Amino acid sequence: MAHLVDGHGFGEVALAGPQTGAPDGMSTALRRDGVTLVVTQPFSDSGEGARYVDRHGDSIGDIAFLSTDVEQDQARAVAGGATSLAAPAPSRAPGQAGAPYGAVSGFGDLRHTLVSETGLTAGHLPPDREWTLLRAVDESQATDLARSGDVSALDHIAVCLEAGTLRDTVAFYERAFDFPYYSSEYIEVGGQAMDSIVVRNATGGITFTFIEPDPDRAPGQIDRFLTAHAGAGVQHLAFHVDDIIGTVRKLSERDVDFLHTPATYYDMLEGRVAGMGDRIADLRETSVLVDRDEWGYLLQIFARSPYPRGTLFYEYIQRNGARGFGSSNIKALYEAVERAREAASR
Repeated sequence: MAHLVDGHGFGEVALAGPQTGAPDGMSTALRRDGVTLVVTQPFSDSGEGARYVDRHGDSIGDIAFLSTDVEQDQARAVAGGATSLAAPAPSRAPGQAGAPYGAVSGFGDLRHTLVSETGLTAGHLPPDREWTLLRAVDESQATDLARSGDVSALDHIAVCLEAGTLRDTVAFYERAFDFPYYSSEYIEVGGQAMDSIVVRNATGGITFTFIEPDPDRAPGQIDRFLTAHAGAGVQHLAFHVDDIIGTVRKLSERDVDFLHTPATYYDMLEGRVAGMGDRIADLRETSVLVDRDEWGYLLQIFARSPYPRGTLFYEYIQRNGARGFGSSNIKALYEAVERAREAASR
């Protein structure tokens, strides 16, 4: 949690512990601009939360969906193949008394809590426990960074799946949650390859990028994640920002460790993405990546995972019209690393 607060600038807004009915451990609700995260530390080595962490490492265990009709959406999810994990019941979160919530299974061991849109005066807090508010969830947070307003939303959630499960998972999310197909891409990098499908809900507020490795190619980063995580899970959360260069500079001052981009990547950038000439110096300084599609371009960067098993990391992304997810950067980075290696061997 300290990494999210001290590094990424999230502010603590509420606490829930054993005396307030938290089921898995001591929970802290964190908020930065348009994103709310809940971090839970298991009470003991024998509880459900501890077993989840022991199996998967530091990981995302629950992704909550807002619902206009919890009972109806839960019934649809179960009819679509999900398992009911908590029948609809009255919320215990402050400001949500009486509003129902439920929970169903998602991919792997992950669950989806269904939170009613009714009475969310305390913000989007897990409704299965009582919270002690440290400050109003919607007020400016403790740090200057958190008050900056630069993180406007969760852009997308990237999920690694075991080989051979991609299409069944996508079909399940369309049946159970009404998340239709948005786009797909098969990506080859050297001897490695991965298949990806993006699904998005009707409002565009929730986007999943599902990725599986090609088992007929050499093992790569997706295989390594699946081994470390012991199965399917959230690989990274992508935060949408309006000024990625400024955000990266501020976060770097707070000791967030971003992945370094080889200089050779920027040597070839103008030829790959036209119109970046006057920005290349800033991009090179901050290691920000660039990709372009038919709608525009995007800027993105990945922070190094702070967790022992490398089971979760964070991305920052700025969109200037682009609707893709920077897949061309995977190949461009691979080629840049190869050029740097060749130059070093001369």
